[in-house]
Amino acid sequence: MDRATAQRRKPDAPGLARVRHVGPASLHRMSLTGQCNNVSTTSREPFTLNTAGRGWDSDFRSFEQAPPARVVRHIQDFVGTHSPSEYRSWTSSVPHLQREVGEVVRYDGVAGSYTAVLEYRLPLEARRIDAVFLLHDGVVVIELKGKTAATAADVDQVHAYARDLANYHRDCHQRRVVPILVPTEMRGPIQRAGHVQVCPPHRLDELLAEVDSKSRPDRMDPDRFLSADAYRPLPSLIQAARTLFHSRRVPRLWSSLANTDAAVDGIHDIVREAAATRTRRLVLVTGVPGAGKTLVGLRMAHSEEPDRLASRNSPSSAIYLSGNRSLVQVLQYQFRSAGGGGRAFVRGVKDYIQTYGRASGNVPDHHVIVFDEAQRAFDAPKVADAHKLPLAQAKSEPQEFVAIAERLPDWCVVVGLIGSGQEIHVGEEAGIGQWADAVRGSADADSWTVHGPPSVQSEFPGLTFRSDQSLSLDTALRAHLATDLDLFVDGLVSPEEPKDETRLSQLAGSLERNGHHLRLCRDLCVGKAYLRDRYADQPDKRFGLLASSRDKALDRSVPAHQRFDTDYRWRSQAKLLGPWYVESEEHPDSCRHLHRSITEFEAQGLELDGVLLGWGTDFVRSGGVWDMSRMTRYRKSGQAQVRDPGQLRANAYRVLLTRARDVTEVYVPDLPESEGTAVFLQRVGFQPL
Repeated sequence: MDRATAQRRKPDAPGLARVRHVGPASLHRMSLTGQCNNVSTTSREPFTLNTAGRGWDSDFRSFEQAPPARVVRHIQDFVGTHSPSEYRSWTSSVPHLQREVGEVVRYDGVAGSYTAVLEYRLPLEARRIDAVFLLHDGVVVIELKGKTAATAADVDQVHAYARDLANYHRDCHQRRVVPILVPTEMRGPIQRAGHVQVCPPHRLDELLAEVDSKSRPDRMDPDRFLSADAYRPLPSLIQAARTLFHSRRVPRLWSSLANTDAAVDGIHDIVREAAATRTRRLVLVTGVPGAGKTLVGLRMAHSEEPDRLASRNSPSSAIYLSGNRSLVQVLQYQFRSAGGGGRAFVRGVKDYIQTYGRASGNVPDHHVIVFDEAQRAFDAPKVADAHKLPLAQAKSEPQEFVAIAERLPDWCVVVGLIGSGQEIHVGEEAGIGQWADAVRGSADADSWTVHGPPSVQSEFPGLTFRSDQSLSLDTALRAHLATDLDLFVDGLVSPEEPKDETRLSQLAGSLERNGHHLRLCRDLCVGKAYLRDRYADQPDKRFGLLASSRDKALDRSVPAHQRFDTDYRWRSQAKLLGPWYVESEEHPDSCRHLHRSITEFEAQGLELDGVLLGWGTDFVRSGGVWDMSRMTRYRKSGQAQVRDPGQLRANAYRVLLTRARDVTEVYVPDLPESEGTAVFLQRVGFQPL
């Protein structure tokens, strides 16, 4: 059916006559929070509910002919408790969708066998999609909003639904998934907003006919699509860690996407060989931010293999250590909240060295020691400061861990997880070369074998090195398969000039297509409203404010209503950072309130679904280069020295820009010194709100 025919057929959209007065709180609100009313059936028939979460599913013809009250009743049973206004929204929206589906069937009889699904709940999540239509060989995702026009948040929301089905639904990987936004008060032609079709309600049938390509011989199978295990979403780091804590099993999808199985299997082989030969191993696992390195470490810490091979009885023969205080605090809070021993699950590096370092002489129970962000290990001057030691007595953290490993009676494996461009603290700039120096200078250097990917072999001259490509993780999980994120951010913030703006804008376009949105605002209120609107119906999502620790403008130089709360005293309280990340909006300290911001130090190693980053004046674009002259200066503290403050600032913004799973929104304050930054960010792909 061509569009001209459709326009002649219904110039005044008579099919919408009975829903013209539906308001914003009505037609668009099909999604509610409730419990699934699971009804199991042995065969799929019209008007029945299967075990997968949805309010209704049937073929198009049955949906068109069904009494609206019956459809609404199924939705009510699925949702559970609901308000009168919610009931009115269903009674208005269901007849409208039936009319549009009926138009498609009348002009294409084959379409009668297509499938209509209402209130499709994404398994293992709280999100529900208003409508999903299964056409001949494609999937249409529909969100209805009671508005006259599309907002950026609405567009990005439906795009995210389509992205997640395409990435995580078994039957959508090789099929077209079309996101359609229907502002129910919209008039005029069908429009396009990025990768989303914005359609007036009376033209929905036109668009459905247009996107139904019938280009594949195999049709969509509704039973397969609606099966309970068809959709396997990507968990957050905290969700995956919680699963490991309770079951010692990694979520299947994360494992397959990150290819962490290969790395973990390789480490298990090394552990078995070390135990059998009574030798010591240093294993280095590399990867871009968000590639799953921490997951590898958590899996090893909860593996049963070290316990089975240990020569001594101990509560656990493996331990996960992190120098990232924020990560430790948040994970410990999560596990305490779940009724577990958070402190036993994950420990801080400083505490471990105090307990088992050279000065103590204590011998640990752990044959497998996992050190997260090993490239950021403190050098000797920083250790002297942290532990209040004379410099002459201090050893670097790698030296301490090699010495601890050598005190174990027979064998030990130290697993170092290596990131790139994440050094943000003074004393972290020495890199992985410290580990080579530690092994080379140890008391029993000949008993050590170093394992790692080929990319780090040059750092270990003169040592026994075994190259293993499986120890390199090169796919970013955090960005939903948007593997260009690391390249984009690296090109954006690196000190090297000039910038290849064409290449950056191409990478930004790839990110947008893959569902990672880059947004720019100059008004903080607009930026906050975008995130609140974007995740209004998704209480399980987490979004929050981030800012650089070296900025002096966001909480001082802008009007009061545009300021960030960057009070360090709040961030330094361990008991508050856990709730900020973990708790829902009902908790006063939840990040979703957008009241308090965190910095690169509290954000590193953790993630949010959406980020609102305040771009400070400590890192501004001026004269075609990054200008850091306005930042709070680094001051010498104890023995530690700053080697390259410019690189530390670039790394800080690299961390801040790689925390989001869905959307990275940047707020650039309306200050003269920030104008060049705003222009540059927009030029390389950040879309203004």
